[in-house]
Amino acid sequence: MTDVAQDQPCSGRFEGTEHRFALRVYFEDTDLSGVVYHANYLRFMERARSDMLRVAGIDQRAAHEAGEGAYAVADLAIRYHAPARLDDALIVVSRLTQVRAASVVIQQRVMRGAQKLASAEVTAAFVTPGGRPRRQPAAWLAIYNRLVSLGDQPDP
Repeated sequence: MTDVAQDQPCSGRFEGTEHRFALRVYFEDTDLSGVVYHANYLRFMERARSDMLRVAGIDQRAAHEAGEGAYAVADLAIRYHAPARLDDALIVVSRLTQVRAASVVIQQRVMRGAQKLASAEVTAAFVTPGGRPRRQPAAWLAIYNRLVSLGDQPDP
């Protein structure tokens, strides 16, 4: 018999202000040459961002279901440094760098051990169901501001 309570998806974790999300490269992630297809790095980063928000206490689903809004990527800059390959164990490291009334800026990097494979800066805007920018919930802003201010602290 298996313990159903243990059958939960893996979750990332915060180390200080950085969220770390582990994943593995599967065959479906690769292209004909056997390396991760470039667009799949965006999928990896999206999963990590969603997990980071959930772990931080942001309930995106509840906000969406209540008709408050959802996040949309407003700006994205990505740089590819080295390829990932089938069966690689990767970590997506995400860190909030800026908080605005209706958006957040998140820096992300995809790592294989100490090697950086891709890096990105993503602006996620909170928008109404109709697609117009909207102020983020106050409780969310408080969480984000705490995470950003922790990153501003000098190392002990």
